Amino acid sequence: MTTNNYVNPDYVPEPEKVNVKKGLEGAVIDTSRVSKVNPDTNSLIYRGYPVQELAENCRFEEVAYLLYNNDLPTTTQLADFEKLERSYRDISKDCLAVIKQLPKKCHPMDSIRTGVSFLGCEDERIWDASPKTNYDKAIRLLAKIPTMIAADYRFKKGMDFIAPKSDLSISENFFNMCFGKIPAKEIVKAFDVSLILYAEHSFNASTFTTRVVTSTESDIYSATTAGIGALKGPLHGGANEQVMHMMIEIADPAKAEQWMLDALTAKRKVMGFGHRVYKSGDSRVPTMKKYAQVMADVVGEQKWMKMYNALEKVMVDKKKIYPNLDFPAGPAYYMMGFEIDFFTPIFVMARTTGWSAHIMEQAANNRIIRPLNEYIGDAQRSVRPLSERK
Repeated sequence: MTTNNYVNPDYVPEPEKVNVKKGLEGAVIDTSRVSKVNPDTNSLIYRGYPVQELAENCRFEEVAYLLYNNDLPTTTQLADFEKLERSYRDISKDCLAVIKQLPKKCHPMDSIRTGVSFLGCEDERIWDASPKTNYDKAIRLLAKIPTMIAADYRFKKGMDFIAPKSDLSISENFFNMCFGKIPAKEIVKAFDVSLILYAEHSFNASTFTTRVVTSTESDIYSATTAGIGALKGPLHGGANEQVMHMMIEIADPAKAEQWMLDALTAKRKVMGFGHRVYKSGDSRVPTMKKYAQVMADVVGEQKWMKMYNALEKVMVDKKKIYPNLDFPAGPAYYMMGFEIDFFTPIFVMARTTGWSAHIMEQAANNRIIRPLNEYIGDAQRSVRPLSERK
């Protein structure tokens, strides 16, 4: 008799099982001019520029302009871009009230997801997806997301909101909105570097999510909200939080080597290592590790970097698995003074630039993304009356 289970693992499609690319691994589903991850050379380029060169030589605003406009700005173009971005930083009293009313124990990613959704409710141009309007909306998201994150940061600590300033860079302004002061220039630079490295990374899970939503001709706020939902997961953006929780669990750098050996023996999943695309190391890691060390030197605390080095050595020696960007970013943010559950919202601050670039690219040459699946449930069967079912 035919099984009534929802899924029958014994059912095999005829004439044979299809070759499914689980997780779309290795599947090329579209073209893009935004960025390229080259697994053979472990390189990452934004619009043709190596990300490590951008991190060393540019501010985050320049990289945002690059992702939106296909090239780095001139002095005049950057000044105009910054003037517009800074004019959009304020958020409405209603938006502030929504953020403040959220449960204090809710994750900050839930707060920023709700905040972005509310921004969409406030924008009367919600169905205008013209290139000019989407570009303006992208800059609004770039400007307002840091303000919403900082507001949530303050409210969760029972502190008053600090309004954004228009005479500070994005990184300086964010520190000031969170802590009421701007830290040493080395710390601001390290933070800016992290935003540049997190800004874009090809068709990752959250970016693909934003393109799927955009392909339905939905709006940029809905696509960004969906991207935040995808980024929240610990297998994607939330990994930087898990890295720091792991380091706090280890506590002592002298115990790090044995901890990792025990974790590998127990087949425990260790966050911050490995990557779907990179096989010989994440190209962003050397730059972020350099600035994590800068943070350790500035704050005078070498504990986390000693732990970092010990954990990395065991994993590479034993498994030939290398760190990804989340591994150095976690301790770097922690040394900057941010609460762990705000690491991923900071990721959102950066990645909104990449998301917007892909949203605009998808909208410019759109076709709804609608893949197929291979059904492996029960074969077709007839519905029997309730009285005949046993």
